[in-house]
Amino acid sequence: MAKKTTAFRCKDCGAPSVKWTGNCGRCGVWGTVEEVGSVVSAAKATDLVSLGSFDGTQAVPVPTGIGECDRVLGGGLVPGSVTLLSGEPGIGKSTLSLQIALSVASTGASVVVVTGEEAPGQVAARASRLGEIPPSLSVIDDTSVDVIEATLRLTRPQLAVIDSIQTLVVPEVDGTPGSVVQVRAAAHRLTELAKSTDISVILIGHVTKDGTLAGPRLLEHVVDTVVSFSGDRHHDLRFLRTSKHRFGPTNDVGLFEMTGAGLSGVEDPSARFLADRCVGAPGSIVVPALDERRPVLAEIQALTSPNGDRPPQLTSQGVGSGRLKLVAAVLEQRAGVKLWGNDIFASAAGGAEVKDPGADLGLALAIRSAVTGRPYPPDVVACGEIGLAGEIRSVAQLDRRLQEAHRLGFRRAIVPASAPDGPTGLKLIRVSTLAEAVSAVEPVSV
Repeated sequence: MAKKTTAFRCKDCGAPSVKWTGNCGRCGVWGTVEEVGSVVSAAKATDLVSLGSFDGTQAVPVPTGIGECDRVLGGGLVPGSVTLLSGEPGIGKSTLSLQIALSVASTGASVVVVTGEEAPGQVAARASRLGEIPPSLSVIDDTSVDVIEATLRLTRPQLAVIDSIQTLVVPEVDGTPGSVVQVRAAAHRLTELAKSTDISVILIGHVTKDGTLAGPRLLEHVVDTVVSFSGDRHHDLRFLRTSKHRFGPTNDVGLFEMTGAGLSGVEDPSARFLADRCVGAPGSIVVPALDERRPVLAEIQALTSPNGDRPPQLTSQGVGSGRLKLVAAVLEQRAGVKLWGNDIFASAAGGAEVKDPGADLGLALAIRSAVTGRPYPPDVVACGEIGLAGEIRSVAQLDRRLQEAHRLGFRRAIVPASAPDGPTGLKLIRVSTLAEAVSAVEPVSV
């Protein structure tokens, strides 16, 4: 039997309500809750279909032609898929998406860029700096989803780039551009378009540093792939990572370098991070870290500064502050390294982001080297997780990390006692505790 109910909804954020209220319970704005009419629900049964009758083969991705993008996307963009490219404003999302559009269009495929934030002339100027503009790359200078959908259904390009989802307007939906209801409605319309036409769609969405902007967060369940583009604006490195991917794994990372001619893929991150390493400096050691599933060698640096007779103040950059606190406490309590009376600064050099627990051992040894003022030999790497009891624990894919260290010319590695055998030519120094590790390889005199 059909049941009739009255529905209310906030026209600003889209939050539903069972009754009218003066202000929205979600966003707190006054005067935005309004009746959206009566809702009649009537359950209707549907036929059951055997799951085995469907084609279970996965769609084949089409390469974008940009190696680091294809690495993260599992080979490329799947026809009919919707990819959300999110990141802070100004981090390079528009540049990356335009490079993808240029690369795909260079093969002769039809590509459309929907520009809601910039004039077509601005897009053309940026594109000309990135390379030659193929004739198959077109632009739509409109923010109406009705116009965009009608144009894309008529032209059927292989790829459509929407820059950005926050600028689009669905005329029949209340709310300003960028509001939750508008962003959600636009995303649903474009997702239905992609599925019914096999057009690959890239949606660009802005988020703040803490990810508080509503749009992209609310779209994660709608789209097929969520890709984040991040990096420190004071460095030229950018990281591309997936947090959701319906067509492949989410455990890979792409690395780009921002140049005057756009974004350039970094095929050898380890060599890039170690290029300007100051060999023989106290407080420095190299760690074979794991960024998602990609082994990367990074230099961990530490510096201590006397602060009188006060507890240490800990400051970190590129290294998790929580890991730094843990490592410093264990280093002092379990390994007998006196840190009281010194402020400690720790950094992953060169713009690297090292959040891997496998960097604990290297971080501890870098701090110890900074305290003593004696550097470690330049051919040594260290890898292992530190427990609260001072034990050194094994970490994931240690064999791949050691292979990467050997490839870069390192000859000794301080590792957990349970570590697998390393490659020929790399001597493993096995340790069970942090106390053993700090004396396993004596620092050299300067």
